[in-house]
Amino acid sequence: MRGFITPERLERIRAVLSRRQKDVTLVMDNIWDPHNVSAILRSCDAFGLHRIHLYYTTEKWPDLGKKSSASAKKWVERERHDDAGKMLEQFRQAGVQVIRTGFSETAKPLHAFDFTIPTAVILSNEHRGAAPELVERVEQELYIPMQGMVQSLNVSVAAAVILYEMFSQRRRAGLLDSPAFTPEELEALTLEWSDK
Repeated sequence: MRGFITPERLERIRAVLSRRQKDVTLVMDNIWDPHNVSAILRSCDAFGLHRIHLYYTTEKWPDLGKKSSASAKKWVERERHDDAGKMLEQFRQAGVQVIRTGFSETAKPLHAFDFTIPTAVILSNEHRGAAPELVERVEQELYIPMQGMVQSLNVSVAAAVILYEMFSQRRRAGLLDSPAFTPEELEALTLEWSDK
């Protein structure tokens, strides 16, 4: 039996769902630190991603606790993968451009990409970089331009920067002005979220 939900909470749920983006996502590539995974989930919720993908083949599946940042896991759907080919084919069949993070000579700066089209960005493992099977299959590569001596950001911080660029481009293009979901999908999600 569904518990009581206040009109204010119901209005908040509907407002958040109306701005959720279902055609942009992140892929966590064997990110080993569960604190980083939780922080990324929190940023995904904050910037309106509906679903993320977790590609785990070498690292242990992250144990997400119940701390404040981990609570975002109930608002962002997660899809698990262990086959690079199948995961990437799923994106390509849906017309999603796939980009990975990295520092090769062919990498382009974050702002050079168009995030107003369906996009999946692969966030690499903090220590080893992108999985070799993803490097082989994903040509597009982005980096975050930086002005200091340090070459890279913590993966959760990098995720937030990338998500903000996605959000900014989509807001300027008016993609946040109307729901990405159909009325039927919104109603189903509203009922689902009302039970969380």
